[in-house]
Amino acid sequence: MPFDGGEVDMANMSLKKVEMPHQLPEVRNKNFEEVTLGYTKEMAMEEAKRCLNCKHKPCISGCPVCVNIPEFINYITIGDFIKAYEVITETSSLPAVCGRVCPQESQCEAKCVRGIKGEPVAIGRLERFVADYCMDEDKAKAEKIKVNAHKAAVIGAGPAGLTCAGDLDKKGYKVTIFEALHVAGGVLVYGIPEFRLPKAIVHKEIEKLKGMGVEILTNMVIGKVLSIDELFKEGYKAIFIGSGAGLPSFMNIPGENLKGVYSANEFLTRVNLMKAYKKDSDTPIKTFSNVAVFGGGNVAMDAARCAKRLGADKVYIIYRRSDAEMPARREEIEHAKEEGIIFKLLTNPLRVIGNEDGWVKSIECVEMELGEMDASGRKRPREVPDSQFILDIDCAIIAIGTTPNPLIRSTTKGLSTNKRGCIITEEETNLTTREGVYAGGDAVTGAATVILAMGAGKKAAAAMDEYIRNKESSPNRSLCVMH
Repeated sequence: MPFDGGEVDMANMSLKKVEMPHQLPEVRNKNFEEVTLGYTKEMAMEEAKRCLNCKHKPCISGCPVCVNIPEFINYITIGDFIKAYEVITETSSLPAVCGRVCPQESQCEAKCVRGIKGEPVAIGRLERFVADYCMDEDKAKAEKIKVNAHKAAVIGAGPAGLTCAGDLDKKGYKVTIFEALHVAGGVLVYGIPEFRLPKAIVHKEIEKLKGMGVEILTNMVIGKVLSIDELFKEGYKAIFIGSGAGLPSFMNIPGENLKGVYSANEFLTRVNLMKAYKKDSDTPIKTFSNVAVFGGGNVAMDAARCAKRLGADKVYIIYRRSDAEMPARREEIEHAKEEGIIFKLLTNPLRVIGNEDGWVKSIECVEMELGEMDASGRKRPREVPDSQFILDIDCAIIAIGTTPNPLIRSTTKGLSTNKRGCIITEEETNLTTREGVYAGGDAVTGAATVILAMGAGKKAAAAMDEYIRNKESSPNRSLCVMH
């Protein structure tokens, strides 16, 4: 659907993005309402005019789901937000989500020509504006697709599964998503806080998929309630595994079993999914005074910012490298600093110390310094001799990563995994070592970004469609699988 023109005012050659309105730090760190408030129509149109509509469209190459970025931005410049939305949703199933949590700064915006001599075009903010506008105006209608005779199953209703299901539905398949939790959304509902991604937004995106014809069954733990073999017996022609990486990693230091020590998974699930921050919550969480979060990624930032909003006086980020090596998005780091989170960098915890009642009372830490580069391309941290110190806390949250739950791999024959428990797939198609079974997202890569999971779901959907059509044309043909 090429851009069909329209009157566009003079380009905006400002070197800076149009500012995004947001809550003040001293206000937002006491509530769970969204931090950034979104563009108005006028702001969006002004920012859109910063796009040069480059001939080679380098920004598209940075998008894992290949949104036609210049085209949707062009429609914003002439105020045709519905057309802009249609362009985005040709390739993206979750635009309101991506506009909020996708790391555009290292993907599409990193390729933007405007970024050479200034700030890149605010692609993420514009995507969010378009999606929100169409939802608010009830223009984000779901199109029902003519269904063919074939069934496809998707395990997990997170970003990978939702994207795979949406793309398969558009191709005419009768798609059923099997979700282990009691609500759909995966990490979008249990992992990412309300102040970064309102759950009403996720719900609307999911309802749109249901309106297209995707069936979502909750409380369906594949490997317990049903096996992959049983799904094939029920007539599903191909299966996608997008079950995520919900098994927390621990540091294996003394004191991790004390009361007041949480994995970030448990802490964020209780806050985000079970609404522990609400006064009338059925599953409230204890209020702590001094909280330490171990880790430097987005999950660590989310946990720290939630702890602050729950009433903690002091919240520390304990990270063994420097600010430059932190894997969290720069925006999330800056927001955390603005909200009063205390960063203790080049610091590593050695043990958690408890009181006589078995609750956390402090941690022993050691100062670190950076040495030679390691395999990840970052400088390797090493302890500074005789630099140990005690930090008084009453809660520790461990946010150092996750791995896939072993349930599916342990109940499915022919499904190979690597030493981290991640499912092994063929790079071009996301096919596993089991014929007809595909996988993507965190179940394959370990904990990564929402948009990368979506890209994997999209790639797998295309491969599943080809697989099923080939099987139909040659019923006795067995497609090659990896060995």
